Amino acid sequence: MAGPRDAGHLPNHRPGREPAPPEELPRQRRGTTPQMRTRYPEWDVLAEAGHWDEATRRLVLARVDDPPQIRFFTATEARALRAFCDVAVAQDDDPRIPVLEAVDDRLASGRGVGYRHVGLPPDGDLWRQVARGLDEQAARRGATSFAELAEEDRLTIVGAFADGKLAGGVWEVLDVSLAWSVVMRDVLDAFYAHPWSWNEIGFAGPAYPRGFARLAPGQREAWEAEEEFALDPVRDTARRGLP
Repeated sequence: MAGPRDAGHLPNHRPGREPAPPEELPRQRRGTTPQMRTRYPEWDVLAEAGHWDEATRRLVLARVDDPPQIRFFTATEARALRAFCDVAVAQDDDPRIPVLEAVDDRLASGRGVGYRHVGLPPDGDLWRQVARGLDEQAARRGATSFAELAEEDRLTIVGAFADGKLAGGVWEVLDVSLAWSVVMRDVLDAFYAHPWSWNEIGFAGPAYPRGFARLAPGQREAWEAEEEFALDPVRDTARRGLP
């Protein structure tokens, strides 16, 4: 197995640009991250909660201690969409961030994002159509739900979705590329709003009211996360001339 400083964990460096197993990253030693792998194994953003204002603290801690229940999607839709979300953000094992629950909560509460693409239905209807379209793709492979498919088939379908290449059924009346952009907007919003993902990326959390004093490039507050995985993926990719 490659060591944590090798670049094999980067998708562009692997056959078929497949993501590497998270085992090639260090184990999380403090706090929680998805699948307990991270570049910042000693960072636990929740240990800083005492420095946040009360309203912020309640909001953030609720994302961990009291995640919302599914209210908007049916059980059938939720089954397919939860599997889709796991594939989309590579959550292959526990602990997992409850991405679909956060998306469902926004839709059930009627909280919009302030815009809609021309030709696409409202977000809730779009998500329901995506669920149906994923299960239609699964049916072509002999499964009753996208969630029942083998990992390879799930990756194939999600890859075709990302490339705008799904066809048949729902996908004949839905702009596939725009649909992908909308659902991934919601998926990523939900994923990166959760403090477990903050641990994974070394995010210091809410700055108010403590604030930051060291503002020059490269400076780090004494209490901020320190990266253990030293290889810079952006510079390494550029150096190798990879896309």
